[in-house]
Amino acid sequence: MLDGQRQDRTTTELGSAGGTGDDGTMNELPLLPAERIWGFWDYSAVNIGLAVATWAFLQGAAVAYYVGAVQAIASIVIGYAISVFLVSLAPCLPSAKYGIEQFVGLRSVFGSNGARIVMVVMSTLFAAAWSAVLAIMFGHGLVNVIDNVFGVEISQTGAAVSLLGLVAVVLSWLVLARGPVSVESVCRVIAPVLVLIIVGILVMVFTKRSWSELASLPPLDPESDPHTSFMVAIELNIAGGFAWWPNVGNLARLTRGPRAAFWPNWLGLFAASVAAAVVGVFAALALNLEDPTEWMIPLAGVVLGVLALIVIGFANVTAILSQGYASMVALKGGGGKLLRGTPWPVLVAFILGPAAILVFFPSAVYDNYGRFLSWGAILVAPLCAVQIVDFFLLRRGVLRIRDLYLPSARSCYGYWGGVNAFAFASVAAGAATYALLLNPVTYIPSSLFPYTTASIPAFLVAGTLHVVLTKTFVQPLGLGGYDRRPRVAAGVER
Repeated sequence: MLDGQRQDRTTTELGSAGGTGDDGTMNELPLLPAERIWGFWDYSAVNIGLAVATWAFLQGAAVAYYVGAVQAIASIVIGYAISVFLVSLAPCLPSAKYGIEQFVGLRSVFGSNGARIVMVVMSTLFAAAWSAVLAIMFGHGLVNVIDNVFGVEISQTGAAVSLLGLVAVVLSWLVLARGPVSVESVCRVIAPVLVLIIVGILVMVFTKRSWSELASLPPLDPESDPHTSFMVAIELNIAGGFAWWPNVGNLARLTRGPRAAFWPNWLGLFAASVAAAVVGVFAALALNLEDPTEWMIPLAGVVLGVLALIVIGFANVTAILSQGYASMVALKGGGGKLLRGTPWPVLVAFILGPAAILVFFPSAVYDNYGRFLSWGAILVAPLCAVQIVDFFLLRRGVLRIRDLYLPSARSCYGYWGGVNAFAFASVAAGAATYALLLNPVTYIPSSLFPYTTASIPAFLVAGTLHVVLTKTFVQPLGLGGYDRRPRVAAGVER
């Protein structure tokens, strides 16, 4: 029946939702069982490869700014445990259960047009922001290489960093413009080498410092209140786990079922992220340096340090590729006729164009990593809450797949003109809660923050309000398909 449904969608009721040939992973249609390519270990390997990317160094350095080694380990474990668990529930489980692209699943919450707004905002903003951070890190690393090889001193905030960052963006565009095969080929080479570098950093740190010495070192900013600093470190790591939200649903879609989607997140996104970030903390504390590109030469010497920096530089490019590719698949599949008809190289430029501008503000972007994570969490924490309570509590884990693809006027998820304003109101309330507790602009916490964090209250407010608004306004009007049982006879529910 699913084969007939796929053919029907591409002709009459569902329109041209695909448009990328026979590769089911490149469009928004539900994947058939034969198209699910990952089991437990396959998905675990993918997650581990993502988790040990160069952003782990930035995460560890950011945590080391606030707390010492022991508290850093505790904050990383607590923070990632909370957020990885939540993103493992949503968007992973709905995507794995039905084989749907994660932003398609959000049509049940926000409506078809509302979900498109969420998709465009989250895909473009996250891809641009992460790409800019990684490109600037690429620039910092190569400037350090040039300084040490040629004996010069180039500014870490000057034009050279920006121009090298632009080179990283352009190089990413050239690779992505060729399509997904080139992305996979590049990442397959870089990821194992990066794992070796992380292990090497750990070994070199402990050849210079014993554990007792490392544990006694103060944070990079020892003047802050210890309790508040510890809670900020926890918040940084909650936000770090939430940063996976824009991508993990589409990855989970390729797994063979909910179990294969849920548990590998603990081996990959949690365990590997924790290990890599902890190594970053140790290096930052041992060297008293917050910039990861400045660690390699003091740890490994000039020759090995320069080689490591070059590898890390190209690893940043692969991380940009993974971010950009995930965003483009989402936009290509669910962005409507305009984006589906856009040539792949043009779509790449649309995603990476903002990053090419941001690299010319290296200090504002690179030196404000914590603020950058907050701007992600302020949206993702309430989004994740609304999606979780909607799918698990209000719908009892059941979606009507055909209605996800029908025009708004004919879908039970049509709401008002394809937009569920109450879901957006819940997300906005959660975001406002976050901002009141931790100002994302100044990064100054409120008096309540040391007892609550910011992401957790934002999550709770958004989720609670969504339940209240849905039961008070949406369900009584018969909108959203909350009270209608799945149509088993249609052959589209599982």
